[in-house]
Amino acid sequence: MRVVISAVNIRKGGTLTVLRDCLSYLSGRADLRVTALVHKKSLCDYPGINYIEIPWSIKGWGRRLWCEYVIMGKISKEMEEEPDLWLSLHDTTPRVRAKRQAVYCHTSFPFMKIKWQDLRMDKKIPLFSMFTRYAYKWFSKRNDYLIVQQEWFRKGLSHLIGFPEKRIIVAPPSFKKVPIPDIPSAGKEFPGKRTLFFYPSTPDCHKNFELVCRASSILEEKYGNDRFKVVFTLDGTENRYATFLKNTWGHLASVDFHGYMSKEDLGRHYAEADCLVFTSRIETWGLPISEFMETGKPMILSDLPFAHESSSGSDFVAFCDVDNAERLASLMEEIILGKKTSFGLVPEISHPDPYACSWEDLFGILLSSECSGHC
Repeated sequence: MRVVISAVNIRKGGTLTVLRDCLSYLSGRADLRVTALVHKKSLCDYPGINYIEIPWSIKGWGRRLWCEYVIMGKISKEMEEEPDLWLSLHDTTPRVRAKRQAVYCHTSFPFMKIKWQDLRMDKKIPLFSMFTRYAYKWFSKRNDYLIVQQEWFRKGLSHLIGFPEKRIIVAPPSFKKVPIPDIPSAGKEFPGKRTLFFYPSTPDCHKNFELVCRASSILEEKYGNDRFKVVFTLDGTENRYATFLKNTWGHLASVDFHGYMSKEDLGRHYAEADCLVFTSRIETWGLPISEFMETGKPMILSDLPFAHESSSGSDFVAFCDVDNAERLASLMEEIILGKKTSFGLVPEISHPDPYACSWEDLFGILLSSECSGHC
């Protein structure tokens, strides 16, 4: 069988991990002839894959759309035989000749509530949010399946574009565990030590660091700065949003604008932290939640579907409205005082079919002989 993977705009982050994991799996499938359309082969070079590099598609949305809806169609028609499956790994549905099509939907931005501040801090994110809302709809009916990472995304996407839930596959991402050393956090063993809150994330405006800063300001007024500390993985120089955060709340002695961390430094902070704070306004998954769950320590998370699903099965979690700094301060205060009365078990999320917990499961569904012509 011939399989085509198109991923010309994927170059970094979680999407690149998905691309690499996908091609790594397909590289071991001797029964498949795989062609990958990528930005650069060097980003994801695996044996047994035929690569077509298209580096120019990243230079503006006009070129991206021309590549998706014109160039890929030409490539599909020039192939010796019609592909059995064309899987696009980045949100859009190309106009191609193929027996089956599927799209991996990464971007959850269409479900984010846009604020005026977003346009001021980074207009690309709200514009991308609006664009993706329509991009998901364009030619979506050509697909036999859509692929998402969480159940809430399946339901939301089905409602957004009118695509049947029974043809949206939930496929949770795989991730490598961050090595967490055996270092005790403050806890009861060190009553004189400051309680450590940790928020590891990129300095993007939807990450909602300002909520944590406002809550920290409330707590500093009440307790001073010797009872707790908050560590961010940004230093205030990365972009306009990071600079805004540092200029506005850099005076808070309780907030440490630490900056980028290596995997080793990240693992050490997971080990030392008393509580993870993750107040993002939208995520496709929320990797720090999964990484920190390994410690079994408390987490304060956004009261949003992605966080409930990512923390499914955790023992000590409290959820906070993403606009309520007073509530966040109250939850942080519980950790400082050792109360944790608002923290509890997060129920397990059920996943009806179609569900894939591995690349083998996913391609088993996509290439199934039972799937033919929109299944």
